Amino acid sequence: MKTQIATSFRRSPFFYVGDKFKLVPQLKEHFPTDIDRFIEPFCGGGSVFLNAEAESYLVNDIDNYMIALHKLLFDYSNDVDGFWSKLTDIINGYGLSASFLGRTVPDEYKINFVKTYYAKYNKEAYMKLRADFNNDKSDLLKLYVLLIYGFNRMLRFNNNGDFNLPVGNVDFNQNVVNALNAYFEYVSEKNIELFNMDFEEFIAEIEPTTDDFIYLDPPYLISFSEYNKLWNPETERRLLDVLDDLNSRHIRFAVSNIIRHKNMYNEIFDTWAKKYNVIDITSNYISFHDNTQKGSYEVLVTNY
Repeated sequence: MKTQIATSFRRSPFFYVGDKFKLVPQLKEHFPTDIDRFIEPFCGGGSVFLNAEAESYLVNDIDNYMIALHKLLFDYSNDVDGFWSKLTDIINGYGLSASFLGRTVPDEYKINFVKTYYAKYNKEAYMKLRADFNNDKSDLLKLYVLLIYGFNRMLRFNNNGDFNLPVGNVDFNQNVVNALNAYFEYVSEKNIELFNMDFEEFIAEIEPTTDDFIYLDPPYLISFSEYNKLWNPETERRLLDVLDDLNSRHIRFAVSNIIRHKNMYNEIFDTWAKKYNVIDITSNYISFHDNTQKGSYEVLVTNY
């Protein structure tokens, strides 16, 4: 399957709402140009490391499924044909829509469910796939397919450890194909190491130097997205202490965050940031529960 890339920036093949893809041009403008190791403690779907320029990459996330999915795609970068064969077998086997295969939703769905026809068409197949994945959770390719067809494409599990994201009004289309092929090409050519650790333990483990650059996109204290549930004022302060320590050792960092969102204000981060360089970013922040853009004040803080 040929890649058709319409932009000079690579899109993460995870496509989750609120990722940094649309902000990459703004972020890169402020990144150093001489980076030995690009270090990312909160990689998420990977939109930033996929567009960074460095000699090597150290990529971490505390979410074990997120890192496992990256590793899955890393492994398939050496067997792209095998990936597409197995993935299409899953899609075809469950009868999901797939415009990239030329199989679209019947016109009757588009007429009867004008705004939700993908969700209506895929729901039964999606629920069957979700149940099958949750039965043993060993087939991560099934989890990846669930993400692509799921609501807002987020990793979400219930208290029993079962993936519980509902079906989304989305399709496996050519944009996903392009993102995957660009991802495979990129990771096959780069020296990238994956980690699954707490951010502080990760930074201590890799022992950054003054030739490195650390980009951080931590969970946001004043939002309610799925990714941010484990974040609180204590972890916020712990992160800021780590950054102050990096600065004392002259290690370059840039950290993204939101100062204001709706009627909320992150005083902890705002007060801390005044010690460094604060760059206004045109925000595209969207939460899992409300996929409309709200008034937000997003910044990039650097120590160089």
